Amino acid sequence: MEHHSTWIAEWVNSTLGPVVAALLGSLYGLFGYTYAPGHMIIPEHVTFAVLVFLFCALFFPIAGRSFSLEKPGKIQQILELVVEFLNGQLEEIIGHGAKKYLPMVATIGIFILLMNLCGQIPGFASPTSSINVTVGCALVVFLYYNYLGIRKQGLVPYLKHFAGPVPLMAPLMVPIEIISHLARPFSLSVRLFANIFGEHQVVAVFFGLVPFIVPLPIMALGVFASFLQAFIFMVLTMIYIAGAVSEEH
Repeated sequence: MEHHSTWIAEWVNSTLGPVVAALLGSLYGLFGYTYAPGHMIIPEHVTFAVLVFLFCALFFPIAGRSFSLEKPGKIQQILELVVEFLNGQLEEIIGHGAKKYLPMVATIGIFILLMNLCGQIPGFASPTSSINVTVGCALVVFLYYNYLGIRKQGLVPYLKHFAGPVPLMAPLMVPIEIISHLARPFSLSVRLFANIFGEHQVVAVFFGLVPFIVPLPIMALGVFASFLQAFIFMVLTMIYIAGAVSEEH
């Protein structure tokens, strides 16, 4: 199916594209290569991922200034419920003291949720419908939980768990564990990408056939899927963190 760029992506490329092309041309020239810019110098998924980032960077600090213990507003009440729910999930999955992982888990969860929901707004596109974005998010989680495991247990003890509890089984367990860990970012990225991309393709097909009423239930299902996929991503992140920092693991 032919993909048509959104007007926002077109405007960003017409405005900032020449500057980015010049910078990339200079960078390529340093290594002896020639940069040949295409129509979309700044990919659409990059445009909307940056827009979501800028929204979060502006909205949450501004909203935080209005928070009050005496008279909490609706936004504050919603965020408090989200924080309380996520803290409960962290404590249940990772254990006591897991609240310190909330900033990372909540940040990546909210970021993914907002990127998912972008596609439900007319004229917008979901960055998570691009495999490049989902792979990036998955790699961040992969590096983060391994870093936590090494920091908590030390490099050598952390690597020992790859060999399994029985030394004689190490030649078998080490490849299995390595493959298992490398499969995690692949699974995270493909699951998120496939669900968001597939949902948008279905909506696009129905809009092409029946432009108004029929696609609305599918769009509502897309909103539910956006929340569900963001939640699944967060839960899997919690599970990976739990496995990395657990002494018994």
